[in-house]
Amino acid sequence: MKTNAFKLLLVALIIMSSCAKDTTSDFQEEAQQLADESKPLTIQEINAEIETQINKGEEFDWKNESDHFLWSAVTHGNNILTIGYGEENESFSENRSQELLKTKDDLLKIVEGLENYKRSEKTVVEHEIINVFDVKVENIETIKALRKSGGIRYLEPNGYNHYGTDNAMRSSSGCNKSGESINSAHYTTVNPNNAQVSWHFNEHNIPQAWNYSTGAGITIGLIDTGVSQSQSLLNGNGFKDGYSSNSRYIQKYGTFIDSNWWWSSNYDGIHDKCGHGTEMASTIAAPRNDNGMPVGVAYNANLVAYRATEDVLLNDYHERKGVSKALTELANRSDVKIISMSIGYVWSIGNVKDAVKYAYSKGKLIFAAGGTSTSFTNGYGVIFPASMSETVAVTGVDDGSNYERCEVCHSGSKIDFTIIMEGNNNTSKHPPVLGFYNNQRSYTGGSSVATATTAGIAALVWAKHPSWSRTQVLNKLKQSAEFYPNKNSSFGYGNIDALQAVQ
Repeated sequence: MKTNAFKLLLVALIIMSSCAKDTTSDFQEEAQQLADESKPLTIQEINAEIETQINKGEEFDWKNESDHFLWSAVTHGNNILTIGYGEENESFSENRSQELLKTKDDLLKIVEGLENYKRSEKTVVEHEIINVFDVKVENIETIKALRKSGGIRYLEPNGYNHYGTDNAMRSSSGCNKSGESINSAHYTTVNPNNAQVSWHFNEHNIPQAWNYSTGAGITIGLIDTGVSQSQSLLNGNGFKDGYSSNSRYIQKYGTFIDSNWWWSSNYDGIHDKCGHGTEMASTIAAPRNDNGMPVGVAYNANLVAYRATEDVLLNDYHERKGVSKALTELANRSDVKIISMSIGYVWSIGNVKDAVKYAYSKGKLIFAAGGTSTSFTNGYGVIFPASMSETVAVTGVDDGSNYERCEVCHSGSKIDFTIIMEGNNNTSKHPPVLGFYNNQRSYTGGSSVATATTAGIAALVWAKHPSWSRTQVLNKLKQSAEFYPNKNSSFGYGNIDALQAVQ
């Protein structure tokens, strides 16, 4: 009996010793984890993880990242946390329910309690229409508590703007205010004398379509970098010159805030400072007159232009907020039928996504650029927001006999249409447009101008059938495209025939 008792005691001691070792090990691991979480990841570490996922062809989403990773990005992003609240189908609310208001208030109380502040204009910024607010967050415990709570659709570090900055992540069809000498082989002329038609218009039978429609009575919303105040043909009476209707209008608004302070309301004005928006406005609706300048696709359409971004890349908090606000304002205009967006980013942005859904709910036909980039992003597929089902994604191809995307254009299964943008074998031939200053022209290309061209063609169709719905107009565009009724895996329905679309 003594021997058995001794054996039992020995076993118990071994078990206790083992448990003590496990407890010590667990304690050490927990302590190490807490130590690691007290220090944010570096910008290089964050970018490396994002880059790894994107290079694998995966869709990067903040919701799939750890609390520590998200908090690190918030820390490096001016401590801005954007919170989309409500149920998954509650991207927006024109009249918020009491339940939704309570959800928002409960979430704000969590933030206030853990961040130890009272909400103010410098700690909380609320959005109109879309169910989103931005808060100042410094503590990782706030991230953890919010993720455990109910009523959250997403948490995003909308102030994080460091990805790609060391790789010159800028579109090749981005900012440009310099005029260029235009080769006379790259345009034809029509009446009134010397009105210039881009060579790529002829590739899509746009001049022939003008015999049926010029876009009169249709209003297009342009969300971009604004329109230059120095280009008279895109301002005031110059916009109505020549064959363009004296009753049409161009209106300019600004939703971009130029400030280092995320809570600032210092709007940067309505005028373009980049050049990209001016080029898109020219492509869509430049007047048809005798000034010897390029004419737009829908030269009798109205244009409502928003300076919502600083450039084409939505990597800044104020740009994302500016685009979101522009979308909601255009959504609430009954005269606006079409929205053109030749801007984007490599992953989804929650508050912009919510605003796109709101505009879509209002019947808007939204065109978005599939992606135009330098070598840094050229391996990516279709960028956001063209990747959304609520938008129509457009990219550029060359004029060769075989479909090939233009040199810096993106392609993929989410592309809906293509527009010819450059010569075969990536030659330098691109569409000519109005320049930033009076009596100035320039070349532009990529999916940006492909998108603007398609928006203009849609205006021709809608002007021919003003009582049609968005779906009917879109179906007509599809039916006029080269691959219809099939859809190519990289180029959607292909090149649009504008003449066929308006007949």
